[in-house]
Order: sequence, then C-alpha cells, then structure tokens
Amino acid sequence: MIQRLTIVGLGLMGGSLGLAARERAGVGRVVGYDPDPGALEAAMTRGCVDEVTGDLAAAVAGAELVVLCAPVTELPGVLAELETMAPGATITDIGSTKSGVVASVPPRLRPRFIGGHPIAGMETRGAQNARAELFEGATWYLTPLAETEPARLRDLHRLLAALGATPVAIDAGVHDRLLAVTSHLPHVLANLLVVQAGEARIDGHDPLTAIGGSFRDMTRVAGANPRIWVDIFLDNREALASVLREHQRSLAEVLTALEAGDAGYLARWIGQSSGHRRRALEAQFDQRPEELYRVQVHVPDRPGVFAGITQALGAARINIEDFELHHFTPERGGTVELLVAGREAAEAAVELLDAQGYGALAAPVLADAT
Repeated sequence: MIQRLTIVGLGLMGGSLGLAARERAGVGRVVGYDPDPGALEAAMTRGCVDEVTGDLAAAVAGAELVVLCAPVTELPGVLAELETMAPGATITDIGSTKSGVVASVPPRLRPRFIGGHPIAGMETRGAQNARAELFEGATWYLTPLAETEPARLRDLHRLLAALGATPVAIDAGVHDRLLAVTSHLPHVLANLLVVQAGEARIDGHDPLTAIGGSFRDMTRVAGANPRIWVDIFLDNREALASVLREHQRSLAEVLTALEAGDAGYLARWIGQSSGHRRRALEAQFDQRPEELYRVQVHVPDRPGVFAGITQALGAARINIEDFELHHFTPERGGTVELLVAGREAAEAAVELLDAQGYGALAAPVLADAT
C-alpha cells in the first residue's frame, strides 16, 4: 500500500481524497500542497492531510503517488514543473477533461502518468466540506497512456478501489465525448433554462417566482462555479460543440412535430425517452426500475426533521435507496423525496409518516409502472 501520497490542490475533491486515503486506504502519510494559505489551513483543520506546504517541490519529495486536483487549465503548467521532481512517483489527476491533459504530459513523465476523473462531487466547495465517503460507488475513469507502466496502473486501480470507487480504464478522447453528453451538455442546458426564464417576463410575471419541481430538477447545476466550468467547456469545446449540434437537430425535429400537430411523433419520442430512462435506472440501482417508488414528504423548516424521518424509517427497516431535499422558504418549509424499493415499503413509509403528522405521498418512479 502507498506510504506517502501528495495531493496538489486542496479544494473539496482534494480534501475528500485525503480523508478517504487516510481513513479507507491505509495510506501512511498524506501531504497537501496549495498556493492558497486559506486552503492549506482548511485542509489541516478538517484533518484531510498530515502536513501542508506552499512549496510544490517540498510537497512531492519522496511521494509514491501525486494526485493533481488543480483546475484543468493549470494542469499542463503543473505537469511541466513536475518533470524534474519526484522521479519515482506515479502521477495522476482528477480533471473533468482528458485529451488536453494527456497531450500536455512531458516525455519524461509519460511512463508514470495516468489520467483520471472521478464522477463525484457536491455543490459545496472547499476542504472544509470534504467527505471521506465522496467516492463511494463512484465511477473513476482512468486514461493511461501507451507508455504508462502497467504496474503503476495496477497499483492506482487498487488504491481507488480501496476508496470505494469503481475504476474504469478508457481512452481519453472517448472519455471526453462521453462526458460531453452526460455532464457538460446538461450543464449547458441548465444554464440556458435559467437564463431564458430569468430574462423573460410573461404579461408582467416573473417565471422564476412560479417554478415547479421539474424546473428545479433540471436546473440544479445551473450557475456552477464559472472558474471551473468555463475551463471545462473550452477545454472540451470540440466534443461539446458536436453534441450541441446534435441537440439542435433533435430540437428542430420536436419543433417541426409541434408545428405540424404530429401527436404520433411526440408519443414515440416520449416512449423512447422512457425506455432510455429505464436503462439508466437499471444501471444506477440494484432493484428493477418498476420496483422503485418515490415517497414525497412535506416538512417544516426546523432542525432535526430529516434525521427524525430517516430514523423512523430505519427503525421500521425501510431502506432509503436515494433522497433529495427541496427547500422553499423558512415559512413554507420544503419537500423531501425518498426513493424506496417496492410498493409495500412505499405504502408502509407513507403510513408511518402520516402517523407522525407529515403529509406523505407515494408514486412509482416510472410513469408506466403498475
């Protein structure tokens, strides 16, 4: 097992990696580097690392593994600096795009470099919000080079599995096209929806004061950190532009069907979407999609409410597969959506929550489930 790990960049991801490495993978010593003194202090206070430094050479000295958690635009510069440092260390990164990073790896580093990208994160920032369980169950893409030494890939694979992640080796270009569809396009569309609604006035009404659950669900990632996402969009602009053009063509087809009153096309299109969503649910959960139920609970805005709900369901041996919290206002409270498996579990959850004074409803996740 790795005895000395260096993390370059101590934000949420770097901090969470440090916690996970110390608590789950048995790494002997974790050293953190960041040019921001505030980030160094936050990482030490949170317990993410054993020591910190603002000197890159000192940070990587003696390291067996160096993980770069810096923004993607900074990675080529950091890699250039590392070419003459830490001669024995394996080097990887967690950047959201891979082709540009892989192309920038200096020749002397290529045998010991492995590109990486964990599909994990939260909407909070900073090492003060780090969580050791952040990578639990997450796909962690690895993009080794042709020159990468196999033993280094094997050892990194073992470490990531110890963190609870699922390592998957993939070509860098394939990774970027895949993420353009599944991550970068949704961010573009979320921003477009919010800007369109925010800039509109409909007979004097502001659309943003009348949003419902579907709008909230589709725009959760809107306005994400521009320092990170501008870099991602530009670094992956070729693949992202390609999927946006495909999206334009699909929108044009829907618009044509609407203008023609083509109900058949619209029904087939919605059915196609339902089938693909079913496959996505099958990949995400162990249960069959038809067995998944969403329990919706209105809750007041006061401390301990959510903990009370989860404890009550736990005591009744009702397992929560997933959950979301939608907050309205301090006066109106919010809604908790719980995902449970099976009609009986859903009905039992509703009965239990109703008995505790909450208004609860249950419905199948798939609209066509019986």
